[in-house]
Amino acid sequence: MGVLVNPTDATRADTTVTDVAAAARMLGLEIVVLNAATRGEIDVAFETLARDRIEALFVAPDVFFNIRRVQLATLAARYRVPTTYAVREFADVGGLLTYGASISDAVRQVGVYTGRILKGEKPADLPVVQPSKFELVINAQTAKAIGLSVPDRLLVAADEVIE
Repeated sequence: MGVLVNPTDATRADTTVTDVAAAARMLGLEIVVLNAATRGEIDVAFETLARDRIEALFVAPDVFFNIRRVQLATLAARYRVPTTYAVREFADVGGLLTYGASISDAVRQVGVYTGRILKGEKPADLPVVQPSKFELVINAQTAKAIGLSVPDRLLVAADEVIE
């Protein structure tokens, strides 16, 4: 299993690799870390996936990858690599599967906090809030295009299935 990280954000990259490696060990999987910080390096990462016959890919959460989401989803489809992402917007552009904190819920929370601050509360007095809503989105069109059969129990568990 490949893990694509942006090495320019070393802390996030290291944390992602550590977390994915721990999960992979529990599942008996081996991971290969791929680094990309430019458009060209993303292309090279997918060439490496194909050459080394890596069977699946997880794209780490990263602003750079969010900006390059069309490129990532297109390459994953071209190379027929089942790929998962942490941000829902990847599924909208053809990404296979996303699971992560709800961005719309986070934006709503920002609005709530803004309102509280405008009413006079001190920002330092507001509690730190962790995400509480996570979304699973599956792009069934992409699954079909890459020849992947998604189990019914996963489709039923999804918050949204893009047909």
